[in-house]
Amino acid sequence: MKSIFETAREDDRLSTSIGMIQAGGLAELLKGEGEYTALFPTNEAYSGFAGEVLDAITDDRERLAGMILYHVLRGKLTVQELAQMEAIRTLQGDHLDITGPVAAMRLNDATIIQPDIECTNGIYHIIDRVLMPRAVEARVKKLV
Repeated sequence: MKSIFETAREDDRLSTSIGMIQAGGLAELLKGEGEYTALFPTNEAYSGFAGEVLDAITDDRERLAGMILYHVLRGKLTVQELAQMEAIRTLQGDHLDITGPVAAMRLNDATIIQPDIECTNGIYHIIDRVLMPRAVEARVKKLV
């Protein structure tokens, strides 16, 4: 078994997320020790953003790191465990709202489309939307 980062890097559907993690300087976090739950948007999830919006996020390393950390939770949490919660704090500091049944669980407005991918340092779930921390979302809306 490999780390969260190494496992996700082998999935072609996640190449945009992996590129952002590398650009944000957070690959080591998801390769390292600890127990984490990562939420990886598919490449298609990013297609909902205008190019300028993605550029504005990726050009600001701090903003990019915040967006990435909004997709990472402390601890190894399966969808069964997440289903017992109404919200959870991310490593970025903001929280995600958790709704719906296990089979169609939503984190804010993203649906988990492939749950519980086990790794040496935690677990990850593949989601269909990019999660935006409220602070980043407010700044992005000004750009559009």
